[in-house]
Amino acid sequence: MKGKKILGDERRELILDWLKSSGQPITGSDLAAKTNVSRQVIVSDITLLKAKNEPIIATSQGYLYMSNPVKRIERIVACTHKPEQTEEELLLLVNLGVTVLDVKIEHAVYGDLTASIMVSNPKEVQQFIDKIHSTNASYLSELTNGVHLHTLSAASEEVLDKAEEALRRNGFLIE
Repeated sequence: MKGKKILGDERRELILDWLKSSGQPITGSDLAAKTNVSRQVIVSDITLLKAKNEPIIATSQGYLYMSNPVKRIERIVACTHKPEQTEEELLLLVNLGVTVLDVKIEHAVYGDLTASIMVSNPKEVQQFIDKIHSTNASYLSELTNGVHLHTLSAASEEVLDKAEEALRRNGFLIE
């Protein structure tokens, strides 16, 4: 690392300002480089900011500040599919105007596990899929033979109804 480390409160204030003004996710690595600290220090900083009720969420694209969240309707749906069908499932949903907030599974040992996805358009879906492949990570649903829940968000119940029907038609919905 080059340059002077930015310390504690000053660093967290800068991180908050960058996240608020960005409107786009910023990776922990980018924040670490800007402040001359490790990514792990950034993870701790984000945890401290969240503890102060700052609306920061971790997405697969980086950290995002949720200022003025738009009122949207949420619904949880139960799905199942093979890992290679994940991109098809996510594109089906985002192309209908749905944001896929997360994936949840019920693990035999750990109980409920939830991971943020936060994809709302084809580009974000592609970034998510590319990141899974480039890191050789497994999909959370692989731990449950494809069975998982998604929290979906949309502007209206009608959009969520259409999304649920599309999942049903494509054999992804568990009823």
